[in-house]
Amino acid sequence: MKKGIHPDNYRMVAFKDMSNEDVFLTRSTANSRETIDVDGVEYPVIKLEISRTSHPYYTGKTKMIDTAGRIDKFKSKYAKFQK
Repeated sequence: MKKGIHPDNYRMVAFKDMSNEDVFLTRSTANSRETIDVDGVEYPVIKLEISRTSHPYYTGKTKMIDTAGRIDKFKSKYAKFQK
């Protein structure tokens, strides 16, 4: 690893998944204006749209997309334009 390219100002930061309100702590250099209280200690908070607790890959909950119905709907809608 190259020396002198990594920041020295790591600190504990709370990351909050906004989809399910899960909060986890890790070291980071990310800046934040907001704070959150976790177990009586105040940490800077970074809000996330999705994390390991809400992503379908990690949770095993996938959405089934009805592609066959969408294709049939498209074909019936534009069938009148065929010659």
